[in-house]
Amino acid sequence: MVGNVTLVHNGIIENYSELKSYLIQKGVNFNSQTDTEVACAYINYVYENMKDFKDEDERKLKSILKACLDFRGSYAFGIIFKDTPDVIYSTRKDSPLVIGLSDEGNFIASDISAILDYTKKYILLNYMEFAKIEKDNVTIYDKNLEIITKKINEATWSATECKKNGYEHFMLKEINEQPSVIKNVYSRFFENKDENYSKVDFSKYTNIHIVACGSAMHASLIGKYLFENYANIPTTVEIASEYRYKKLLLTPSTLVIIVSQSGETADSLAALRISKENKATVLGIVNAVGSTIAREADITIYTHAGPEIAVATTKGYTTQVATFACLVINAMKQKNIKYDFTLENEYNNIDKIIQSVIDKTNEYKDIAKSLSNRNDIFFIGRGNDYNMCMEGSLKLKEISYIHSEAYPAGELKHGTISLIEEGTPVIAIATDKELYEKTVSNIKETKARGAFTIFITTEEFKDTYTKDFADITLFLPTTSLFNEAIIIVTALQLIAYETAKLRGCDIDKPKNLAKSVTVE
Repeated sequence: MVGNVTLVHNGIIENYSELKSYLIQKGVNFNSQTDTEVACAYINYVYENMKDFKDEDERKLKSILKACLDFRGSYAFGIIFKDTPDVIYSTRKDSPLVIGLSDEGNFIASDISAILDYTKKYILLNYMEFAKIEKDNVTIYDKNLEIITKKINEATWSATECKKNGYEHFMLKEINEQPSVIKNVYSRFFENKDENYSKVDFSKYTNIHIVACGSAMHASLIGKYLFENYANIPTTVEIASEYRYKKLLLTPSTLVIIVSQSGETADSLAALRISKENKATVLGIVNAVGSTIAREADITIYTHAGPEIAVATTKGYTTQVATFACLVINAMKQKNIKYDFTLENEYNNIDKIIQSVIDKTNEYKDIAKSLSNRNDIFFIGRGNDYNMCMEGSLKLKEISYIHSEAYPAGELKHGTISLIEEGTPVIAIATDKELYEKTVSNIKETKARGAFTIFITTEEFKDTYTKDFADITLFLPTTSLFNEAIIIVTALQLIAYETAKLRGCDIDKPKNLAKSVTVE
């Protein structure tokens, strides 16, 4: 609180230092080093210097508008003035914000899941829109502070879906929801329940840029593998925070796919807007219905993963992989590329296949025991297996706080193998027939240097003798390549979960991490 204004803020004011220096010169004193206090003080300063208004409500709105025009960065604000404590003024830029509507009162939140116990009805604000929220009324204004009418949305999630429902952690609950949500992705596609797939005309595109962050980027690497190996479309995967600052070789025949679970990821949103400015077609793969990326993309395909409360994504990742599989199949059909894989039959049983992976609890616990007291762990794999390693490594370090690295297995001899010492855990993934023997050769190299080796492969290799190079071997169901990452990564999620549990970590809310990254 500063003067007349109390404020809550999600985001970052990039020019707060400049504004703070200005306010100090005007005699304002500060009690913290935060950009939020600067935003609050600046709105208060503008308000105190706007005195020629007969209408107090207009004065407050104009103060907020003027201040927001001077802010650089991202924000979602909830603002209360001292003389009207029962009124919340709100606005947003890039950071997520929903306004919940209820007969018992109205709310603001960064995510619909926070208010589902009270209402499923909500309004989404766009940039340069403002809201005056009272207990029994919500008024929305445009950038000229003219009253406008906004669509009232209704959440498809229930409050029950946002509870643990008997599971020890949200992460475990969400891992166990993967059989049903993956089955749902495929059924929507194969049974033509989602018309947005047909809106993507792959005959128009000569190349694809996939832009994402974190686990979504790892899912995108699976997408790249499938697009190039099956649909013959040159594909690059770009980290969103780098994409906007590089030379973009975009043309109208480039399809840009923005992948974001929340649909509010700041770097991904910036990449979307730059892509559209360069006349590329933008496809959004998003979980959150009505989110900013979903609204601004030319075409949006929802993953329908449902609410994911745990910070470390599980079903968010696997539904993205399944969505890529559907897109690639669609591209092959449109381009008349013959295929003989079994996914169209396999999807009928995919829920049972994933459940059989989840049910290997004792094996994951045994692996976790060998990892939980270690400080450094390495994941190695080749080809698409390396893409899975990156997600497995991220999951482990996110929730167990163990330093973990993923490397292409063939790169070990180029420096990394010097880090292997007695007892160092090395997890190798080998599912590709053409690369299997090469990966085995690489894990043998680490075993010879004292590594504790964990070998993850599929049942088609079950007759292979692994005891001479693997301390633990985990066999998982053999599937088409379109589902392989889903199967392997589900197991890696559970290994990470059991390891973090043994270490007593806060699994659902790892330190220093946020569910939706809404700042650069």
